[in-house]
Formats: sequence, structure tokens, C-alpha cells
Amino acid sequence: MDPSPEVQKKKYAFKCHRIKENGVEMIYPVNAIAFHSVHNTFATGGSDGIVNIWDGFNKKRLCQFHRYPTGIASLAFSHEGSVLAIASSYMYETDEIENMPEDVIYIRNVSDQETKPKS
Repeated sequence: MDPSPEVQKKKYAFKCHRIKENGVEMIYPVNAIAFHSVHNTFATGGSDGIVNIWDGFNKKRLCQFHRYPTGIASLAFSHEGSVLAIASSYMYETDEIENMPEDVIYIRNVSDQETKPKS
């Protein structure tokens, strides 16, 4: 709430989990966030079914994974940061859907190239 220029300069908001189709931008909620203990980066997962890896200090997206079948309900990095667990689950963002995909936990090996800030 401090309006001083020094405090305002440190603020950071980013636009993520947005999909533009046919000139319409859909904005999806961020459901999950996980912090990488080694590189001080973080992952976000949204109702769009996408996982992004972010460098918060440099305010940049490092990578984006392919879309999962349903929204991302939860994320967790392993202690050393080489594995990311991704829980994909339909969370009833809209009405019930036919042929609802099963809830799945994906285990993904992640590399330094995907999680380490660029120099």
C-alpha cells in the first residue's frame, strides 16, 4: 500500500494462464504454485491445463509445458528439484462434462534448462 517509488518498483504482477482464440482472450485461474528449492523459481498450474515455470526475480516465463487433459489441481517439486509432480483434475470450473477424463498425477523430470534462471 506504500505509494513510494521504491516500493512500487519492487511490485510484480504477471499475466499467465491466458488463451487467445478467435480474437477472444480467456483468462483462467491459477490453482497451484510450487517453488523450486534450488533455483528459486516457481511453477504455476491453471484451469487451462497448462504448467508454466517462472523466474520471479527477472519477471520472465522460463518455459511452458504441453496442455494436460484437465485443469492443474496441484504441483510439487521434489526436494532437489529434478522432478515435478503434476495433478490434473477436472475441478468443475463449468458444468459437468461428458466423458470426463480421469484424475491423473503425472511425474515429470525437469531439467535445469527448464527451471534455472537465464544468465
